[in-house]
Amino acid sequence: MKNLLPAMAFLLAAPMAQACETFTSGDISVQQAWSRASIGTGRPAVLYLEITNDGAMDDALLGLTTPAASMPMLHETTVTDSVAAMPHAASIPVPASQTVALSPGGFHGMLMGLTAPLVEGEKFPITLTFEKAGTLDVTVDILSMRAQEAACVDAK
Repeated sequence: MKNLLPAMAFLLAAPMAQACETFTSGDISVQQAWSRASIGTGRPAVLYLEITNDGAMDDALLGLTTPAASMPMLHETTVTDSVAAMPHAASIPVPASQTVALSPGGFHGMLMGLTAPLVEGEKFPITLTFEKAGTLDVTVDILSMRAQEAACVDAK
């Protein structure tokens, strides 16, 4: 019984996993949209999410717009001769019947020119533009500066 009390206190203090919010336009759905808190506005922030194409035709993510940043862009982390770079990506392919992750170390969104600091626990809107599915409005969760993955549990 004496071990039960500390265990219960730990469980109550631990953050509860929440179900992921899903946003859909046609055959495209987006889930697990998150970013990290920023120190201020002088450095860029990131955008990570998963895009699922349930259709029979390939699509592509062409761009981003958000009131949170004056210059949001698509980037891809590449490594050549042990040197990492993050060049601009004109688009991100989203093949039919597949899920594409924008994640640390791969494709991701860069939010340059932040209009305000990103504060842990808050959210911001972003609009994704797809070649075939058109635009999709998504809400992005702002997580800790040390976060490495979405803070939700995929309900699929």
